[in-house]
Amino acid sequence: MVNNASVILSIVDRLGPDFAQRSATRARISPDPCLPARLPTTGFLQREAEQNAPKAVLRQLRRSPTPPLSPTTECHDVTDDTPPHPGRRDSVSSNPDQSSPTRALAGIFSRSQPSGSWKEPQPFEVFRAIERKDIMFLMEVRDRAFPLLLRKTGDATPLLHAMRIGQSHRDVAILLLGAFSRWINHLEDSEIGLPRTRVVLKALRTNLKLGIDYGLHKSQSDLVASFMQTLVMSEGDKWIRAQVSSVSLALRSGNAGKPVSTAEAAVRKFATKELSKADAIAALEDYVANATVDLLLLGAWAIALESIEGEQIPMTELSKAFTDRVNAHQAAIRRALSRRLKWQLRVLQTVLEGRNTTYRRKVEILTEELDDGDGL
Repeated sequence: MVNNASVILSIVDRLGPDFAQRSATRARISPDPCLPARLPTTGFLQREAEQNAPKAVLRQLRRSPTPPLSPTTECHDVTDDTPPHPGRRDSVSSNPDQSSPTRALAGIFSRSQPSGSWKEPQPFEVFRAIERKDIMFLMEVRDRAFPLLLRKTGDATPLLHAMRIGQSHRDVAILLLGAFSRWINHLEDSEIGLPRTRVVLKALRTNLKLGIDYGLHKSQSDLVASFMQTLVMSEGDKWIRAQVSSVSLALRSGNAGKPVSTAEAAVRKFATKELSKADAIAALEDYVANATVDLLLLGAWAIALESIEGEQIPMTELSKAFTDRVNAHQAAIRRALSRRLKWQLRVLQTVLEGRNTTYRRKVEILTEELDDGDGL
């Protein structure tokens, strides 16, 4: 081992006699503590993610081209694009499975016609069946003498009577509402203009409005959205087609046409026209949002059918039917549709995938993208 003490001492002498003193008296740095910013909570991060993730996905859709198809999808689409009857396109009213918004409800209450002799009951018997929850009797009346379920006796109709009894008879009120929807679903286009059909439709609308008014008065708004949906159905395909046409024109104009606002305004205008207290119905907001999305889907697909061969979207399970048709006709969509419409279809399909997202939130996202976004 080498002893370097002499070398170190010589260096110290060269630096000066006060080197050691100056080293020992060096000024201390005063402490200046700082605290890091508080990290956001997990709940805040979750909310930010739920709010911004859909927007990021939709922005990416605008910048990215339509994804390529797999050979399997291409082959499947070519087969589906060949209609069974060339030159003829199915209409909403020509297919009995596609003629109404709540065809699924009809299946719940459908049954075979009862056999044997049957005598039309008196109105008091219908009210008694409601009180006793005699479902089979009410279904028989529905099948054989439907106008009895709409007839006003005194100051009550069967639907209003069931609502007045209270929550214990809520299932009966739902059954009567299903009967109304079923009758509308089974109407043929040729029957709508008949005088007797108009009389029944007028009585049906009166029943629904009485039910809505009573539900609001007694704070029983849980059925208001369903009443409103049936009320829209009672207007027939004419109203729906007119609104779909307006939304289609807005979609063609891109963001300048404000398609989401156009669809929402159409639904709200109908609700305000039919209900004096429409703005105060919280439960109605869910239906307005749902119907707004439905009109957008119908409007976008109506434009697509002008360029490709396909089927109209049935009114039952509309979101699923829209997604199925877009997936089934991907090849034709890529070939024939405009860049803007392809982007709009992808945006609608992406927003529909959020099962945990409420329809109100979906409308907000669509408004930000299709109305207020940069667009194409």
